[in-house]
Amino acid sequence: MRRIIVIAVLTLVAASDLIAQPSIVKPGPEHEFLKQGVGVWDATVKANGGEIKGELHCKMAAGDLWMLEQFKMEIAGMPFEGYGATSYEPSKKKYVNVWIDSMVPSPMLSEGTYDKEKKTLTLNGTMTGPGGKSMKATVTITYQNANSKVLALKTTGADGKETPMVEISYKRRITEKK
Repeated sequence: MRRIIVIAVLTLVAASDLIAQPSIVKPGPEHEFLKQGVGVWDATVKANGGEIKGELHCKMAAGDLWMLEQFKMEIAGMPFEGYGATSYEPSKKKYVNVWIDSMVPSPMLSEGTYDKEKKTLTLNGTMTGPGGKSMKATVTITYQNANSKVLALKTTGADGKETPMVEISYKRRITEKK
């Protein structure tokens, strides 16, 4: 009985410490870097030999820890929409991203680093490919200047070959409040 009481008391003490002193995470310089993406961007999507126009809206959220993205376009007269969330995880020293869209019911999870010299963010992860099979994916975003960037998505098949899937050129139309 004493053992149960001791465990209960320790649990209450631990819980009260968590409630009394919440851990406050503050944005760092890596989150500041993400803010450069805030705004409305016109997109030119190149895939399968064709070109489609789209639009990307980006804003900071959740205490400026996450950049949220909303992408829209039409593919063969059908609406396409995608949503992303990107942050920096200090414990991993990596950027992290979750992407969902209207073509696949599974999220793409990725993480990676920013190369200041190349002005390129590279995210590696997995996505659901044709037939519902998981495949490796690499997303690179090259920042050409403050108002233009290029995203490239490549996948790696079971054979180890890397295949370009899509390239999106973005031009900033509107800079919104950060």
